[in-house]
Amino acid sequence: MKKATKIEIKAIHQLFIDKYSDAVTELNYRNAYELVVAVALSAQCTDKRVNVITPALFEAYPTPHAMSEADIDDVKKLINSCSFFNNKAKNLLAMAKRVVEVYNGKIPMNEKDLQSLGGVGQKTANVVMIEYTGANLMAVDTHVFRVSHRLGLSDDKTATATEATLVKKFKNNLQALHQGMVLFGRYICKAKNPKCEECFLTQFCKTTKSFKV
Repeated sequence: MKKATKIEIKAIHQLFIDKYSDAVTELNYRNAYELVVAVALSAQCTDKRVNVITPALFEAYPTPHAMSEADIDDVKKLINSCSFFNNKAKNLLAMAKRVVEVYNGKIPMNEKDLQSLGGVGQKTANVVMIEYTGANLMAVDTHVFRVSHRLGLSDDKTATATEATLVKKFKNNLQALHQGMVLFGRYICKAKNPKCEECFLTQFCKTTKSFKV
């Protein structure tokens, strides 16, 4: 597959910024704790589904302290329509316990500390910081992975490698690029039946056939 040229990368960068500079996550949250929980739940699960689950969860466990003392079976019951809910329930309790014991009940806002929390890997930490602090970071989910491959921005095999490539190629406004690529992949450059007639990047597209992730 052909790779995007430097001129194309610059043009793609600008078009995403122009179109999505005000984009924010579609996950509903009111504070850093709710954001971490929502992002953790959204792994391999749609934002729409997470937004259905979280109101009752946050009502039952409104703070890290409340979650740290939660009954795991009750948490499982509240999130059981989410993929991998058993594991996620375990991680939510572990995350909350560490936040209470190590960070005085406040969600830390740097990559290293965030990644020390249960169920929070590099992608989740980056998404939280992009959304909450506007950090110049990139996070690669299935949408960003698909879009970056279809536009010839990356031919990496993993999300982590793709993230490193995108950071190197784009350098700045990464938070807007991340949000934009997520929304673009979710609604236009879809895995199956991409809406090519609505696409503003058709001149840069290398393939719609592969990368249906």
